[in-house]
Amino acid sequence: MLSVGSMVVRVGTGIGALPFSSGKAFFRWVDALEEGGVDSVWQTDRLVSHRPFLESMSTMAAIAGATDRIKFGMNAVVASTRDPLVLAKQCATIDYLSDGRLLPCFGIGDRRAPEFAATSRATKGRGRRADELLTLLRLLWSEEDVSFEGEFFQYSGCTISPRPVQKTLPLWIGGHSKAAISRTARLGTGWLGGLRTPAMVEPIIASIKAELVQHGRTIAEDHYGASFGYRFGSWDEPLAQALSKARLPVPEGFDPRDYYAIGGAAEIIERCRQFVAAGAEKLVLIPIAAGDDELFDQSRRLIEEVIPAVQT
Repeated sequence: MLSVGSMVVRVGTGIGALPFSSGKAFFRWVDALEEGGVDSVWQTDRLVSHRPFLESMSTMAAIAGATDRIKFGMNAVVASTRDPLVLAKQCATIDYLSDGRLLPCFGIGDRRAPEFAATSRATKGRGRRADELLTLLRLLWSEEDVSFEGEFFQYSGCTISPRPVQKTLPLWIGGHSKAAISRTARLGTGWLGGLRTPAMVEPIIASIKAELVQHGRTIAEDHYGASFGYRFGSWDEPLAQALSKARLPVPEGFDPRDYYAIGGAAEIIERCRQFVAAGAEKLVLIPIAAGDDELFDQSRRLIEEVIPAVQT
């Protein structure tokens, strides 16, 4: 067990591009996570891609109906490409049907994301648009009658029912920029990082906490998280080698070997420890695998060899 004092460490897992051969294989994987004590399962949001990606909101609804215990979230829905009323209603419905297990997470989307170019949607102003959307989500989830006059959205006497089972539905924020830090401090109830090493995550969490003071708000300590890829294997394997060559939107000085956890259980547990030491108590470990059998094996070993040593 990690030595974390009073920290409440929870371990989830998730997928980006669809690694399974069929829908049945996906649900067999979800069943294994549910039975194995995994805290949560996460789906990456990607609407435009030649690679297969499941749509996040419909995936959350499907998982809600297929499970009884596990929580689930989207990492992260690109808020600036969605309609706030539809998104609020989807989240409320899924939370209602799952008896309060949804973990909604939102970001504004990288300006290079293919959704913008493919749909002729302007990237300028997407942060302000996302701020309005997130404000509307909070209002629609909690108030009987919502009127709103913004730059992008104008609502009058709007209401949804049923509202979420969770009286304060979580609103996790993704992103690493100054604007994302500010957005989390003003609107979020949690923060989930990605493609940032433990050394990079620590000052982001510190900055969010400092800005929370300015807004007179707090975020629970166990609502800071980090996501990273893991593999029981070696950096010499082709899948691992490809990570070093991938063209990803990462900051200067990013070293894949300081971010991904590749090796045996000891190396993966150590990476978890580093993120926990940086202040991230919710960990989302994404298996690096090819094909059903390999992904099931990676997930089984996570459940058997890592989670008992990490999750409190």
